[in-house]
Amino acid sequence: MDIRKIEEMVKRRGKAFKILIVDDEPRIREIFRDFCELTNSVEVDLAENGAVAVNMVKDSEYDLVTMDLIMPEMAGIEAVAKIKGIRPHLPIIVITGNATERLVKQVGVKGASSVMYKPIMLENFVEEVTLALERGAGK
Repeated sequence: MDIRKIEEMVKRRGKAFKILIVDDEPRIREIFRDFCELTNSVEVDLAENGAVAVNMVKDSEYDLVTMDLIMPEMAGIEAVAKIKGIRPHLPIIVITGNATERLVKQVGVKGASSVMYKPIMLENFVEEVTLALERGAGK
């Protein structure tokens, strides 16, 4: 796993990246937060559902969102659409364990930049976050 790329991007931009992790399972949120906090180049906020995430995006500037698809209150697909309505260029990585192929295709149409399937290896997560931040940095 190589976090140097993220650290180099932060040096160039002069501030840490801010990531919002959205998942209804507290343990999953904590694991992804811990992954992100392996470097001081990333600040992390957590949301337990799509409705909370949409409000947080309205109130704060994020560089990336990771979004579970199947959650109570507001599912990920609806949250992705609403977030894209607020911040069209904000990269969103969908992370799911049991979404159907149809649902995954729908979320792509709604604007998610990529999809990852649980369980996720640390190296793959860091690589996908790095790619999304690189793509988002140009926006």
